[in-house]
Amino acid sequence: MQRKHLKIIKVVALVGFAIWSVEFISPRHYRLPDPGPAPSGESAAVHMVNGLKIGEATSDSAIIWTRLTRDPETEVDTGWGRLVTGVSGEVRVLYWPDGNEAARRETDWVAVHEDGDFTRQIKLSGLDAATNYSVVVEGRPPGNQDLISRHDGRFRTAPMVGEAAGVRFTVLTCMSFHRIDDGANGNKIFPVMESMDIDFLVHTGDIVYYDKAKPYATDLSLARFKWNRMFALPNHRSFFDNTGGYFMKDDHDTLKNDAWPGQWYGGLTWEQGLATFREQVPMSEKTYRTFRWGKHLQFWLIEGRDFRSPNTMPDGPDKTIWGEEQKEWFFETVQASDATYKLVISPTPIVGPDRDDKYDNHTNQSFRTEGEELRAFLSSIDNLFVITGDRHWQYVSEDPETGLIEFASGPTTDRQASGFSLEERQPMHKYLNIKGGFLSVEVTPVDEDPEIIFTHHGVDGSVYNQVAFRLE
Repeated sequence: MQRKHLKIIKVVALVGFAIWSVEFISPRHYRLPDPGPAPSGESAAVHMVNGLKIGEATSDSAIIWTRLTRDPETEVDTGWGRLVTGVSGEVRVLYWPDGNEAARRETDWVAVHEDGDFTRQIKLSGLDAATNYSVVVEGRPPGNQDLISRHDGRFRTAPMVGEAAGVRFTVLTCMSFHRIDDGANGNKIFPVMESMDIDFLVHTGDIVYYDKAKPYATDLSLARFKWNRMFALPNHRSFFDNTGGYFMKDDHDTLKNDAWPGQWYGGLTWEQGLATFREQVPMSEKTYRTFRWGKHLQFWLIEGRDFRSPNTMPDGPDKTIWGEEQKEWFFETVQASDATYKLVISPTPIVGPDRDDKYDNHTNQSFRTEGEELRAFLSSIDNLFVITGDRHWQYVSEDPETGLIEFASGPTTDRQASGFSLEERQPMHKYLNIKGGFLSVEVTPVDEDPEIIFTHHGVDGSVYNQVAFRLE
């Protein structure tokens, strides 16, 4: 009887592996439905169902992203979410400091085309530091001045480098459409974070999942569809309309699980994956960059996919995730920084611990050499901490060799919390929780002895864990 049960289990396992092989190694190609005839006459006005993404804010600049859509709301249900049909047209941005519309400025009208998925990014310069800005994006059909639509938003600029200003922001990772937890509204955490009036958000990657849940993004149109349906959800749209952000990518919003340069996913190429990410979020020239928010805070956003060696390459001094160009830039800028607190925000873990069956980050044996190099350098810098995305559980850990401390935000929903267990807790864990939610970081606005406070929140905003550090 026992052997029969084992045989049945083996058969089930083989069937499961066969299904996984078909869908993930050689994924089936899906086709999006025809959106139907385009509106005409007055109903041909353009809309912005995907709202705004306001990113890369400095003390005097920000980038405004939008996408023109054909319909005022998403109309066609594909069976995997709503189709958000783009449309050509023109856009411009109006902006002014809150409460001072007399100081309103406006950009020129610029064209929006199909080859960019009907998106446009417009950089605003010459802004005032530490200031709340109102912004209106206007759209119109090509050359038609009578059918102008408007979409409102707001954002905050960074304080000047020498200002002892308070800062509060949140960190997210792993935002899968098939595991949203507030139905047609999207994810619960966005109204929670919006109510906190944070200065900005950092999304560490896996913003969408090309290779998880149907339709698998095996071509460019399907990859864009996954972005468009995610940011048409009401909770998401409201939050990003009113909160500035910094966006990072990881494997699932580049190509597929544990991806590296030169690979492909069905008919989606590596180059298309890189270009689509830059198309869908407000982005500076380089994907690795650093930002300063006043006297007390500087953070570095690390690029974890563009320069990496294949995961399958034997470990050694030439195997890298960061690449030599990024590492040289990082070592120089960190050592030159006079910020009180320094945060390295990485799409994948540097300290861990991770699972034994993972191979694509610095806590794994496959990248052990570079991981040891980075941990040794980072631990030598005073008041520096690491924040990581990617892991589907929350933790605070301290490297037993160097003392380097790392915070993991956990996924955006409890439905995505998985991959680790409380029984696997190790001595290096200072906090461990298999929950979804987000991480908030706050620097107190004082010149003497400023604190930095890290707080793990649940999806409803409740506090799970809090750690504070004071300058010594």
